[in-house]
Amino acid sequence: MSRLVIIPTYNEKENVAAIIEAVMSLPIEFHVLIIDDGSPDGTANIVKDLMATTYTDRLFIVERSGKLGLGTAYIAGFKWALANNYDLIFEMDCDFSHNPDDLKRLATRLETDADVAIGSRYGRGVNVVNWPLSRLLMSYFASKYVKIVTGMPVCDATAGFVGYKAEVLRKINLDRVQMVGYGFQIEMKYTAWKHGFRIAEESIIFIDRFAVQFDGGYAAGMDKVQDLLFDSLEHQQDPGDLDAAARTARTSTDKHQGKQDPLGKAWP
Repeated sequence: MSRLVIIPTYNEKENVAAIIEAVMSLPIEFHVLIIDDGSPDGTANIVKDLMATTYTDRLFIVERSGKLGLGTAYIAGFKWALANNYDLIFEMDCDFSHNPDDLKRLATRLETDADVAIGSRYGRGVNVVNWPLSRLLMSYFASKYVKIVTGMPVCDATAGFVGYKAEVLRKINLDRVQMVGYGFQIEMKYTAWKHGFRIAEESIIFIDRFAVQFDGGYAAGMDKVQDLLFDSLEHQQDPGDLDAAARTARTSTDKHQGKQDPLGKAWP
């Protein structure tokens, strides 16, 4: 079963070689795709050197011009992965805030009992290190809020350490994904869940490697999650079915339990 790890980068020259080596040294085989947004520090050159000398058939890069955003980076990576027929596709940060060793557990879940495997910071309590309390509270309660609003049985809706089976990404209309930032992570999980795919959470310890200045942006965004979700889901629906998305999002219908969507609508 082929496995690809997508790692977006921007000015990651101090981390990129180490994270690639950590993934490549795991006991099960992973390939790595770097999505670099024109890093002026030479990140892409480091990757290309490794491609030419060390990981000639397991390391790849997509170079983009300028900072185009995390969500669009993953969309580009997902499309690349599907075009190259990978079975399991993972997304992960470059700065070691996600432990590469945890990829093994996410892969095991996808190979056994899940279609989406989440490295969850909040699956068993709160497992976040080096975040200011304000940012931690906003992240934690954003996930709680999303769970209440949507009914989605996920403790860490904004998690960015996630594995997908290829069939999940083929089912989601990637061209219609609307959200960016942490909203992108919510939309991907929610859309997969509405399609009836099995979601599992593996508890991880998230260690923020860099000090982040919290500016309240998370707080400002949290009260818009519901509107963003509904607006995004409208774009995932067929024309003429725009209001169904909002009504469906208010219905806690669990397809994993064999229940029919009360609206009788098919999710794209």
